[in-house]
Amino acid sequence: MNFTELYKTLLKYKYTVFCFDDLLKFFPSEKKNNLKVYIHRWKEKGMLTSLKRGLYELIYPKDSGIPDMYIANVLYSPSYVSLETALSNYSIIPEVSMAVTSITTKATRKFKNKHGLFIYHTVNPRAFNGYYIEKHGSFDIFIAEPEKALVDYFYFNKPFKKNNLKDERMDTRAVMKLSRKKITRYAAQYKMDLRGLYADT
Repeated sequence: MNFTELYKTLLKYKYTVFCFDDLLKFFPSEKKNNLKVYIHRWKEKGMLTSLKRGLYELIYPKDSGIPDMYIANVLYSPSYVSLETALSNYSIIPEVSMAVTSITTKATRKFKNKHGLFIYHTVNPRAFNGYYIEKHGSFDIFIAEPEKALVDYFYFNKPFKKNNLKDERMDTRAVMKLSRKKITRYAAQYKMDLRGLYADT
């Protein structure tokens, strides 16, 4: 197998991010040791890059422009983008977070690669909900609804207080437009009371 075969196959099946088992599936006649040698060689030549142990990204002949939030989904699964990253995506907070923040049912983890820092917070499976698929170009991204992202944020950062919205530089008007019913339901999963969000409305 040569790199051209790999490139055409990965593009055909839209696997610009792939693992070793994917190669075994696509090239069943190749020996495992040979595939490992190929991967090492192509990494050395700058055609592939490691996102984490056993997970690779195709970067030659051009960068595929994969969104960081998609990388977050595939880097550690199951997970969905939430907290600061999702709130920034919805323009509820003004700045883009230095890391991509996600929720998972697996152990809390951090990863760093060419795309940046990825942080994963653990929740009980009963609270692993409130997300959907958002299209970013040709990529499907699992991301929290704005209400769930807000609840996740307060759960993992600080207890909600009346002045938190201003302290966290949140767009108060954007928060007030969110579904109270959803916020109450998601907060109940964490045994939180966020009714104070609407105390003055």
